Amino acid sequence: MGRRARTEPTELSELSEWYAANGRHSLPWRLTRDRWAVLVAEVMLQQTQVARVEQMWGPFLARFPDPATAAAAGAGALIAAWDRLGYPRRARWLWEAASRVAQHGWPDDLTELPGVGRYTAGAVAAEADGADTVALDTNIRRVVERVAGRRLGQRDAEDAARQLGGAHSGRDRVLALMDLGALVCTKRAPACARCPLFRACATRGTLVDERSSRQAPFAGSFRQRRGRVLAALRVSPTPIEQLDADALASLVVDGLAEVHGPTAALPR
Repeated sequence: MGRRARTEPTELSELSEWYAANGRHSLPWRLTRDRWAVLVAEVMLQQTQVARVEQMWGPFLARFPDPATAAAAGAGALIAAWDRLGYPRRARWLWEAASRVAQHGWPDDLTELPGVGRYTAGAVAAEADGADTVALDTNIRRVVERVAGRRLGQRDAEDAARQLGGAHSGRDRVLALMDLGALVCTKRAPACARCPLFRACATRGTLVDERSSRQAPFAGSFRQRRGRVLAALRVSPTPIEQLDADALASLVVDGLAEVHGPTAALPR
């Protein structure tokens, strides 16, 4: 059992100071409050490194600056522009979300949008709209559970995040805790000596994240086979006899490719 964590005002102030000095304030999607732009960033950031998203986010938004433009472009255009960000179903979901917004406006509950889960909805609401909500990504959950010294259910984790956020609310609370988890309270090598919550932390980096598992190697995987087919289709429609049949079939099921007679192509 770890010692019981108690977060004092001093630690909360130190978190605020740390975030002001060390937060990733220059990330381009943090310089806007446009809901569509933030949603695109959050969808791209799912299972993708920040550095790769930094390269892709600006050009993608230049092509699809708003939901109406994205919806009118068609699913295939977004899938092609997604290029090698990985997990291309995200591009399909983003197009479906854009179509929903273009036709009906933004829903009050963002989880009604395709591909938008509880975290993404909370992050967009906080970052774009300034809503005083709590969003729990893997980084934030790691921070609050290490400080608490135990696994936490959803509600307890959200309450802990509110407490640790101190004077911050909404947007700054989400981003401060997210950056602390990404830069200091990392999964494998936490820099506890530099952590503003060090004195309050019950575990000081020793709580192992047993819920996640290492992803299977990409080389030789079915994901790689799917990627090769998509890469060909991004260039031009391709005779199906030249493509991996099983990989193509799975892409069709996911709405990432279409077959027209003897030819396969990206969705129209």
